[in-house]
Order: sequence, then C-alpha cells, then structure tokens
Amino acid sequence: MKTRYSFGGDEHIFVEMDEEMSLDAFFKSISMSNAVRDSGIKGVTEVCPANASFQVKFDPDVIKPDAMLAELKKLETAAEKAEKRMATRIVEVPVFYRDPWTHETLMRFRERHQDPNGTDLDYAARINGFDTVDAFIEAHHSNPWFVSMVGFVAGLPFLYQLVERERQLQVPKYLRPRTDTPKQTVGYGGCFACIYSVRGAGGYQMFGITPMPIYDPTQKISYLSDFMVFFNPGDIVKWKPIGREEYDQIEADVAKGAWAPKIARVDFDLDAFNADVDGTNKKLMEALHGA
Repeated sequence: MKTRYSFGGDEHIFVEMDEEMSLDAFFKSISMSNAVRDSGIKGVTEVCPANASFQVKFDPDVIKPDAMLAELKKLETAAEKAEKRMATRIVEVPVFYRDPWTHETLMRFRERHQDPNGTDLDYAARINGFDTVDAFIEAHHSNPWFVSMVGFVAGLPFLYQLVERERQLQVPKYLRPRTDTPKQTVGYGGCFACIYSVRGAGGYQMFGITPMPIYDPTQKISYLSDFMVFFNPGDIVKWKPIGREEYDQIEADVAKGAWAPKIARVDFDLDAFNADVDGTNKKLMEALHGA
C-alpha cells in the first residue's frame, strides 16, 4: 500500500491508505487517525475516519499546511508498526429479508435500476453467480461483517464481509439514486453492506430491513440511552434472518424498552484472521452464541 496525501484547500488534508478497500488499509487508517487525535497537534480541529482513509481539518493560522503534512507523515511510520488487533464487540442484527416495505419501494424505482424486470435480490444473486436468491441470502448472512466506517448520514454503518477477497459479494449501486429508502433498510453497494439509519434518498441495492433502530437523537430507546449512535468502527455484525412475526415482535419490544441486541465482547486479530478466516469467524460466532 502506498499512502496518498492530498490538500483540500488550506484547511484539510485527505489521507488515503489504498484505492481498494481492505482490512489492512482500514487498520492503518484507524491507527493513524487515532494517533492524530491523541497527539495533540496544535491547530487540528477535526479528524474524520473513513473505510480506508481519513481527513484532517486544521486551522492554517495555527499550523501551516506543509507543517501539518509533515506531522502526518511522522505518524504514518508509527502506524505501519502498530499491532493490527483490537478489543471490540460482535452484535447480532436481525434482518427481515424480502420484506414488503423495501419491496414496495424498489418496485417504484425500477427505471433507475440495471434490471427493471426483477428485484434487487434477483439481480444481486444473478451477477454473483448464485442459482437462487435463497443461496445469495445464505452467503450474505452466513459470515460476520466488519464495521469499517460510520457516517454519510448520522449513524449509518458501512460493513465489509469477513471473507477472502474472492468470496466477497459485489453489487453496483443503482444507475440513478432513489428519492426514497425506508428507515433501517439493509442495503448493498460495491463491496459494502449498510443499514440506512433514517428514511431518505439512496442508491444501494435493498435486500431487507431490520427492526433494530441504530440511531435515536432522543435517546429514548433503551440501548441507545448513553449515545444516540449505536455502531462504532471496528464493531462486528452477524446478520440473523427473521420472518414477519419475529420482526413485529422485536419492533413492539423495542417500543416498550424490552429488547436489546445480543452482544459479546471479543478480540479481533487481523493476522490471525488472515491466517485462518473460517476458524476466526467460527470463534467470533461461538462468542456471540455464548453471550
């Protein structure tokens, strides 16, 4: 990986670890962005991490752009030597695949889609080489996912599946974005899954919906009382397929404050994962099931 630094006017520097998303690029990016936050460089006003990059905003009257660039390059050397491991959590997220709400929405926007004659899941299954939608859904939920970024809109997580690159599912975004997406839609674009935290426009393919709110600015939902955004970069997600009856039950329980997602604390080691992907995923799911 060769890091690319780009100035954004006099107040920003964009730091890109790699043009391709990878967990190696993510770990280097998060290590560097944490180092910027912890270093106390005078003039830094904001650090914004992304999937395989981050951006720094600074006051050019306090630190000149070239001096800021020099500080970042010093931190890169240390980041390359940092351990690629973290203490995190694995979360079970229920998903109602092929639900009626995303289906109704996607059918309203077929003229913006690559395949106007099918559904988003039909298209995703076909271009990824699956014989049936059920087989594609199985591949989507059978292995855990890594939250590599939270943002775009408040609380929205981007998730990267924990499998080898050749097993990655890939689906392009819509040809033209929709003007509507139901809240808590489970979507897909490129190599990333996401959960739409609020209703709004969007271009990711729609596969289902979760009854689990992930963003609550009122902080009235029981498990969001401490902070309005649920996900953090580094979280691990395991989708759990559910049907309409369980969806309705969870939704009712959330409203009563009687439901919270299943969570287990785990350690994630990138070198161990790269050495044994399936074995690492098995241990992660064993920790979740034992929670």
